[in-house]
Amino acid sequence: MAKDVAVLMGGWSVEREVSLVSGADCAKALRELGHNVREIDVKHDLDDLVAALKPRPDAVFNALHGRYGEDGRIQALLDMLGIPYTHSGVLASALAMDKGASRSVFSANRLRVPEGFVVNRSDLLDKNLMEPPFVVKPVNEGSSIGVHIIRPGSNRLTEEMVAELDERVLVEQYIPGRELTVAVMGDEPLAVTELRVDTGFFDYEAKYSEAGAHHECPAELPDDVYREAMEMSARAHRLLGCRGVTRADLRYDDTNGPSTDGLALLEINTQPGMTPTSLVPEQARHRGMPFVELVGWILERAQCD
Repeated sequence: MAKDVAVLMGGWSVEREVSLVSGADCAKALRELGHNVREIDVKHDLDDLVAALKPRPDAVFNALHGRYGEDGRIQALLDMLGIPYTHSGVLASALAMDKGASRSVFSANRLRVPEGFVVNRSDLLDKNLMEPPFVVKPVNEGSSIGVHIIRPGSNRLTEEMVAELDERVLVEQYIPGRELTVAVMGDEPLAVTELRVDTGFFDYEAKYSEAGAHHECPAELPDDVYREAMEMSARAHRLLGCRGVTRADLRYDDTNGPSTDGLALLEINTQPGMTPTSLVPEQARHRGMPFVELVGWILERAQCD
């Protein structure tokens, strides 16, 4: 049955441009499925958004990325309006977006995460926080934005770097080795993809440019490591109370030989990218699900908390 679907896209986070591409692709797929679609470029004006949602749609397809669209705030508004929406609800979205909070949940439930802690920005220049190599990243940004890797013998964070960060930042042990990612649909992990980047770091440019990274799906890993990466990602999805589709990012240190002990969970994304180069659609295709069908599956599970 055709539905009236509002696709939320854009927003005002640093991931705005990616969200516009995700939203446009999802809107196109929804139209192919026969739905009535209106695309809403969300701006920093609550009255405009509420007006754009009138008449009330049957569901919202949330294609926003980053702050305000992925951190529980837009989800809370849609709950108040009684409009079913895609992806995770308020609490799961807020926990996943706050890397300090989510890693606390993961470590308390014996999921391996890198050694790390949350500090105030002012502490970064005043203290020798951790022996390099280590990573400094915003607590609540996505797409590897604002991430700095401090390596042995390299310069420490400069005042200019620190000034660009938020008040709370995560300092985390750098895990050498391989970059892995796993999509989870419902409670089922789809596949493990290895990301290979010439620069050695899967940053914003590598994520969203056509030639930024090579995706190996499925990843060539020992069977037990592959299974463990899938299980860790599914457990993370369940522990935060996520629904719909998520994507977990992991590191695998195989420098001391193949072992599941080398796996570490970095974070979970409750609204992963849905662009032509995105990882979740790629894993869905690997499992025999084309993009249009994936978008339809996500829409069917729209609900309020």
